[in-house]
Amino acid sequence: MEAQAFLDSLTADPAEADNLVHVEHLPARDPKPLPFPDDLPEVLVSRLSLLGVEGLFEHQRAALEAVRGGRNVMLATGTASGKSLVYQIATAESALVTPKATALFVFPTKALARDQLRSVRAFKLPQVRAAVYDGDTPQAERPLIRRNANLVLTNPDMLHLALLADHARWADFMLRLSVVVIDEAHVLRGVFGSHVAMTLRRLRRLIAHHGGNPRWCLASATVGNPAELAERLTGLDVDVIEADAAPRGRKLFAMWNPPIIDDETGARRSALAEASTVMTKLVDDGARTIGFTRSRRAAELLAEFTRRGVSDPQARERIRAYRAGYLAEDRRKIEQELADGDLVAVAATNALELGIDIGSLDAAVLTGYPGTRASMWQQAGRAGRRSDESLAVLVAQDDPLDQYLAQHPDELFERPSEAAVIDPTNPYVLQPHLRCAAREFPLSDAEATAFFGPGAPDALGNLAAQELVKHRKERWHDIGATPPHRDLDIRAGGGHVYRIVQEDTGQVIGTADEHRAYGTLHPGAIYLHQGEQFLVRALDHVRRVALVEEADPDYYTQARDITDIVIVNLLDQRPLGDAELCFGDVEVTNQVVGFVRKLVSTNELIGQEQLALPPVTLRTRAVWWTLPGRLIDRAGVATAELAGGIHGAEHCAIGLLPLVATCDRWDIGGVSTPLHPDTGLTTIFVYDGYPGGAGISERGYHAAERWLRATAERLRDCPCRDGCPSCVVSPKCGNGNEPLDKRAAEALTRIMLDGR
Repeated sequence: MEAQAFLDSLTADPAEADNLVHVEHLPARDPKPLPFPDDLPEVLVSRLSLLGVEGLFEHQRAALEAVRGGRNVMLATGTASGKSLVYQIATAESALVTPKATALFVFPTKALARDQLRSVRAFKLPQVRAAVYDGDTPQAERPLIRRNANLVLTNPDMLHLALLADHARWADFMLRLSVVVIDEAHVLRGVFGSHVAMTLRRLRRLIAHHGGNPRWCLASATVGNPAELAERLTGLDVDVIEADAAPRGRKLFAMWNPPIIDDETGARRSALAEASTVMTKLVDDGARTIGFTRSRRAAELLAEFTRRGVSDPQARERIRAYRAGYLAEDRRKIEQELADGDLVAVAATNALELGIDIGSLDAAVLTGYPGTRASMWQQAGRAGRRSDESLAVLVAQDDPLDQYLAQHPDELFERPSEAAVIDPTNPYVLQPHLRCAAREFPLSDAEATAFFGPGAPDALGNLAAQELVKHRKERWHDIGATPPHRDLDIRAGGGHVYRIVQEDTGQVIGTADEHRAYGTLHPGAIYLHQGEQFLVRALDHVRRVALVEEADPDYYTQARDITDIVIVNLLDQRPLGDAELCFGDVEVTNQVVGFVRKLVSTNELIGQEQLALPPVTLRTRAVWWTLPGRLIDRAGVATAELAGGIHGAEHCAIGLLPLVATCDRWDIGGVSTPLHPDTGLTTIFVYDGYPGGAGISERGYHAAERWLRATAERLRDCPCRDGCPSCVVSPKCGNGNEPLDKRAAEALTRIMLDGR
């Protein structure tokens, strides 16, 4: 497509021209492939040739040589750079040279594993007997896979619940393991990444127990800390290869900011409406397009709005939505239609962000910044995956982060990718995995430290005090009443897990962490699952079950809560101008006291109810800063304005924390108080919303100057008068966004950073 010509047509109306705030030109790259290694099996080279692969690009050749040389590798390069080909070749060679060798591929989603299975089978090598082993694998087929497959493709959940819990049946497979692949490693971050890290360390221990010694190959989009991420995930030293030498076509990357529709409030036209307008024009211009959204419902709406807008009736029949919640066969059908060119557009969640092969597209439209640069480039890279010119358009949402990026596009295109944060030392993550390890095979003290780190002895002592493990004959044994694997949800944050059960069918449709359950699963709440709405009928605190029923209301619910925070342990502190910046352990006590109902269409308040729920305590980590009286006086903030000022600063800072740490604003919480009893001063806290912390607030502490300067700039530059969702109004505020004072918030953050 002619990307520049399309942008010119998009801004031909002078009223639209200001919406295009930046265009980044990414030049084409056309490197020549290097030859295959001379000693690669001839049959493998011929199969690659039949697939159109005549050689390897420099980063692929370097990674393959490292794996063939017995080293562990982290390959962190861009979308469509051919990362999977490296481990496919290494695995195929092992199967050809050593017929009894096995391989294990671990993907974060089922869809990726199924897509990779198709790719592996395209080699048509009978020596590679590949099979997917996940929750959708029929029970009758599982023994056959264990006996016959020499390449097993799975996901972290199945690895935890089946392969490790039942490792005796996999003993021969583990003994013969030649390669372990961890794909899309950049999504293994936060608490989920920490759980996966512990799961992989349990895997390493059992492989060693059964006599195996494989090479490890990790593949990732570009991240700021590939070596650290790989080491924390596996506990191994790795060779890092991140110089991307893959070819690409010319790409234009446009930043589009929806127009302001209310000068007083600063409200903008919705990003979803703007994205559908852009997609409609792309389809009308004949561009095959993918649109990304942050939610399943938004994906459905984007597809429907685009269908309504296109001028060609036949094109309307070739536009689809794609999201989790569809039957697996329906998702596969959409993927195939997209790859074959039968569809002209698809609106998707990040379920299509990762490496599923969907062919070559002309344009990608991102409805809001997806949270990390890695995700942004993954989504943008879904267009132009061959050598053709392509276009990516990021449509900014009406929130602090998107609006800041719209005014500072250099943050996206000139700064390196964020670091992927995981913390395997988190005791709330470490302890349940040590129980699982002890259940899988009694654990020695030496193994505990070698595989699980220096915190393992204390964690085992805590488990022993709870009478969950016992030390006998120089090994730790699990003595819990029930097997620990089923009680540990590696995608949950930690602590007790609530099951969400559909009342009429008894089907478990999801789970929620204990510290989140009261805010989202209280009686009367509208719970969203896979784009569908459910009304919570009851919350059983004893059995930890939320009973829900299908619903389709025109309103949503928002909890009202009271939050207190106590400083438990100060880990670090430093001055920040006249303020003091601190980092440490805190205890957050939250009590949901009621909820409100608001219309989806207008956000109008239509009802509220009181609730009597018990308080929930969360031990986590936080960054906080204290504001002395002299700073407040210099800022010109009166006593009556102080509470609203620090509340607004807290909200805006939370919205911008993803700028420096890989997180979502829903992963973090905040408390602001004019006088905190532990500090004796005006204090603003931002804390990780997970037991033990997830490393998010720690990143904020170390990057505080950049983070808080961005906060001050957003408060200063937002065009609204009294505050709006682009600056201080938060969609998750338990106090109903009261009080808020935008002017005082801007004055306090500015004076804290600049002293004037």
